[in-house]
Amino acid sequence: MHAVFKSDKGKVRQANEDSGGLFYNQGEQLLAVVADGMGGHQAGDVASRMATKHMQSYWEDTEPFYDVQELEVWLDTVVQEVNDVLVEHAASDLECSGMGTTLVAAAFIGQTIVVANVGDSRLYQITPNTIEQKTQDHSFVNELVHQGHITEEEAESHPKKNILTRALGTAEEIIVDIISYPAQSPVYSLLCTDGLTNKLSNDELLHIVQTSETIDDGVEQLIARANELGGEDNITAILVELSFNESGDSTWS
Repeated sequence: MHAVFKSDKGKVRQANEDSGGLFYNQGEQLLAVVADGMGGHQAGDVASRMATKHMQSYWEDTEPFYDVQELEVWLDTVVQEVNDVLVEHAASDLECSGMGTTLVAAAFIGQTIVVANVGDSRLYQITPNTIEQKTQDHSFVNELVHQGHITEEEAESHPKKNILTRALGTAEEIIVDIISYPAQSPVYSLLCTDGLTNKLSNDELLHIVQTSETIDDGVEQLIARANELGGEDNITAILVELSFNESGDSTWS
């Protein structure tokens, strides 16, 4: 299996409040996780790391999944449990009061990708000629777009673009978006924080991924380009390249 994770603090911020990683369960199935923390006194760093570590711990203890619905329930349940852990920690540690984090996690089972999402970190599906955002941003500005008050183009430069309507650790009850979709072959899954997507358009994301010699090079170029354009935020990206063998099983390159 070959997937690439990289996180960079960017050109402006002193600390990296992003987290994430690539984890494998007992059946060697992949779970990719990206989290973007928020909160004062580096509490965002705490929130994103805790979310990532709990997802890793839960996933590495699981047997392989063969049923998509079972995996959907597992992801929803575990993300809810992560939220409980963050809420409890914030209540017990004054320095972490108000902390929270986005989370996007993708698990790969056969020819299906199962995604859990809270916040505005994103997952894109990229084919040889197309790019599609599979997750929905849980943000104030995205709500305005859906209500028809502003256009998607206006949303890109809206002054309240970074205000979230959902984040882990900020409320005792949280709604987790769970989506499943069949993967085409070949296909790339790109998981990333807004430190990348606030700088690069979809067309530029597509161009870099498709013209890179390897996925390692692709991730390096994505982060380098975001830094070239200012790098005001932390930047995190995971790129997974998925293809299928003749029997239809997923293989990794």
